[in-house]
Amino acid sequence: MQKYECQLCGYIYDPELGDEDSGIEPGTAFENLPEDWVCPLCGAEKSDFEPVE
Repeated sequence: MQKYECQLCGYIYDPELGDEDSGIEPGTAFENLPEDWVCPLCGAEKSDFEPVE
C-alpha cells in the first residue's frame, strides 16, 4: 500500500500501521481515511500529504 508524507512536518502515514491514536485501523488505505482526518503531529489536512516514492 502507498505511504503518504505530510508536506508540512514530514510525518509518514503508513497504511500498514494505521493511526491508532486517531482510531484508524491498520490496513486502512490513505484514500479511505475520513475526510476530517488530520496529521497526528501537526494537524495538517489530507490535502497537505503527497505520495512517497
